[in-house]
Amino acid sequence: MATAKQLFERRKQRARAQIAKKSAGRPRLSVFRSGKYIYAQVIDDLKGHTVAAASSLEKDLKSKLKSRSDTAAAAEVGKLIAERAVKAGVKDVVFDRGGYRYHGRVKALADAAREAGLAF
Repeated sequence: MATAKQLFERRKQRARAQIAKKSAGRPRLSVFRSGKYIYAQVIDDLKGHTVAAASSLEKDLKSKLKSRSDTAAAAEVGKLIAERAVKAGVKDVVFDRGGYRYHGRVKALADAAREAGLAF
């Protein structure tokens, strides 16, 4: 029987395989969700570097947020990552949810990034 970690890794590999097929050279918006915080990066895999990054750990978000681990925090991180990516010249990305299911904090981050100007 597969453990939760093994199932997560399987979902992650499936998601990354689809991204590799459909990316067509676009950078990917990668999400990492921990128990306390949420992080997002726009990564250019062709050049191998991070274009923009944001997380709920940042000091300017601390005053805005009641909690750093809820959907409101994820939405703020989504807005921030979109602003930074657009400022760096990236508007089209592919969304990399990792092994996380597309609901809750991951969905809130994605919706906020779309509203703030990223297209995926």
